[in-house]
Amino acid sequence: MENKLDINKPKMILMGLNVTTYSKRSNKFNLEESMEELEELAKAAGGDVVGVMIQNRETYDVAYYVGKGKAEEIRDYKDKLGADMIVFNEELSGAQIRNLEELISSKVIDRTTLILDIFAQRAISKEGRLQVELAQLKYRIPRLIGFGAEMSRTGAGIGTRGPGEKKLETDKRHIRRRIVEIKKELDEIKSNRAVQRSKRLKSSLPIVALVGYTNAGKSTILNELIKTHKEYEEDKKVFVKDMLFATLDTSLRKASLPSNKEYLVTDTVGFVSDLPHDLVDAFKSTLEEVVYADILLHVVDSSNEHFKLQIETTKQVLSEIGAENKKTIYVFNKADKVNFEIPFIPQGEEYIFISAKSGYNMDVLLEEIEKSLKSNLVKVELKIPFDKGDIVSSLHKKYKFTEEYDENGFIISLEIDEEDFGRYKEYLND
Repeated sequence: MENKLDINKPKMILMGLNVTTYSKRSNKFNLEESMEELEELAKAAGGDVVGVMIQNRETYDVAYYVGKGKAEEIRDYKDKLGADMIVFNEELSGAQIRNLEELISSKVIDRTTLILDIFAQRAISKEGRLQVELAQLKYRIPRLIGFGAEMSRTGAGIGTRGPGEKKLETDKRHIRRRIVEIKKELDEIKSNRAVQRSKRLKSSLPIVALVGYTNAGKSTILNELIKTHKEYEEDKKVFVKDMLFATLDTSLRKASLPSNKEYLVTDTVGFVSDLPHDLVDAFKSTLEEVVYADILLHVVDSSNEHFKLQIETTKQVLSEIGAENKKTIYVFNKADKVNFEIPFIPQGEEYIFISAKSGYNMDVLLEEIEKSLKSNLVKVELKIPFDKGDIVSSLHKKYKFTEEYDENGFIISLEIDEEDFGRYKEYLND
């Protein structure tokens, strides 16, 4: 692996274990693919990868994970390369980290700590910072016995930071108290979101949620979709950068379909292989937006050679939050980078190839979104009395139609969603 080193970045050695009889990994990524992703995560965290080591073992070692002999080999390799830390591709226990650090004389972190660190760097909103801190505390508390006096681990380096560079308490009682405090704060935020969601649901605007692997292009697609809205302004764009977990906070924006009907489009935090359970649990309240969506756009980076496994990872997380049965359109993004005709397509699912960056097939995507949303619509003819003209005005804001009238009122034919059908069925023109 070739890297242009930055003297201000910590130098990392990545360590992977290929276990022949037992694996802690729950996904189907092979070790090579997993190590490639670990390198991307290391870069996203702000590190420089100077070396990679892989060991084949029948099972992991309880004390050193890779065995004492391999740990000594890592120490010598670290000294040779002048590395600052070792990053293990698997989740380690506190005792294993303590033993490895004592033998190697270097900081040792695992994949989970690396991901949590990236989230700590990216979290901007109060809710995002609280969610990350909660996940960090829940991850670290069972490892207190392993870290001992080193549990506090403060500083600005990778694996040590937390939201606001806050020093972690070393006493379990204090940490548990902080966990309770965070949960209360998040519950308040969740309650406020529930009120806002209730208002949105009453507005009957359909919701389209973007989900998918990190760096698949969800935010770029959102920025393209919201350009269709009549009140679009540049400052409504969300942050976009070619990096893992560029954005964590959920974004909700208005957009318009070709028929001029408004809808809401929401972006969500990207997923990654072996996303820490505590992190998924902490972000569940944010991810609930997906559960309330009318349809999902499952965004896939079709140029990534591991996209099949990324699809499975995303589906696994959707299953964890109870959104696995949502109507889904698979959006294969970055089609301009693909040299083959059709990659793997989930059987029986709707799909489309686009390039959000170049605009390729974005118009077709809009048509597919409208088609999917219309499948939930009911075709009706309503007769609205003249003194109920405000109903016609409200319907005009949501639907595109023309009206006629007779001596008794307005006569309009249109397709409305099920909620509006229930609301206005008394005006059905039999």
